[in-house]
Amino acid sequence: MNRIHKKLQEDKKLLSIYFTAGYPELNDTVTVIEKLQENGVDMIEIGLPFSDPLADGPTIQASSTEALHNGMTTDVLFNQIKDIRKTVDIPLIVMGYFNPMFQYGVEKFCAKCAEIGIDGIIMPDLPLAEYQEEYKAIFKKYNLSNIFLITPQTSDERIRQIDEASDAFIYMVSSASTTGAKSGFGNEQEDYFERIASMNLKNPQIVGFGISNSDTFTAATAKSKGAIIGSAFIKTLTEKGIDGISHFIRSIR
Repeated sequence: MNRIHKKLQEDKKLLSIYFTAGYPELNDTVTVIEKLQENGVDMIEIGLPFSDPLADGPTIQASSTEALHNGMTTDVLFNQIKDIRKTVDIPLIVMGYFNPMFQYGVEKFCAKCAEIGIDGIIMPDLPLAEYQEEYKAIFKKYNLSNIFLITPQTSDERIRQIDEASDAFIYMVSSASTTGAKSGFGNEQEDYFERIASMNLKNPQIVGFGISNSDTFTAATAKSKGAIIGSAFIKTLTEKGIDGISHFIRSIR
């Protein structure tokens, strides 16, 4: 059991925050993580910037571009957070695309994550079949949870396959669009939330994409275990810097 599993057992709706490592400034990564924990965030997704982020909206894309310009790389990130477990005890998840992980070496990447104290990995472009055939044993060896994404277009059959392959939570994408803050959820999304809830999956779901404030957090978590905020948080970092973190998190719940 890793920190994600323990956190999922808590009797509360979980707030997870995504941010891009190395943004706004290269050396802000650890400070952002520590500030988020101080303000009661339950989990953190550390975004590893990539030059071709297909699933990301303009806000996160811009932060990735800036972070790369700042000098962020996989090695730099690992060096920055090598001592993170001296000050942070909530679950940490690395989120990125498979190419940087593959270039680094999958087992080397997983071993480094385990050494540092990372609990899970989200790679939206790593196919389920490829993960199961090539990499599942490596993730298990290093006690890392691989988090899969589902969308409103994912078939029930596929969702059940993902549920069977998962061991922590399922990242429930609220819409088929790219990431970005929305003002609320429509009937189609509400029907989707209901549909997934009625499937009685063994893994809890955490909703991402389109959550930006207290209202959308409440709506997203009505039938799920928690919600992930990314673009709205990065916008806060862009406009107000690290000083804006406390007020933003307090405004959510």
